[in-house]
Amino acid sequence: MVRRKPDEINEPLPPPAKTLEGREDQLIAAAMDLAEKRIRNETASAQEVVHFLRQATVRNQLEQEKIRHENLVLQTRVKEMENRRSGDELLSRALAAFRGYAGHDPVDPEAGGFDELPYLQ
Repeated sequence: MVRRKPDEINEPLPPPAKTLEGREDQLIAAAMDLAEKRIRNETASAQEVVHFLRQATVRNQLEQEKIRHENLVLQTRVKEMENRRSGDELLSRALAAFRGYAGHDPVDPEAGGFDELPYLQ
């Protein structure tokens, strides 16, 4: 009987994930495990080794940090646009209310029509 090394024993695979994202995560984990095994056995290709060497560079870390900051900036811009939109809606309602208080027919803010208001001309 041939004795196997511990890393050669086939472990039972988990069932495939039910979502595409989960399945992708499983495949990425399997690929990382395989790459690690090949590096440890010294059978990895030069491309595999270079890939992981590049991941460890300061430049790559700075690029990752830059991407994270860019994402934060984009999220902030989206929030600002949403706040601006809600502020415009509030202004429209206030103008409609002021028009009603001034004795004019109230204007529906959703219908627009504020261009005809005498105090905006």
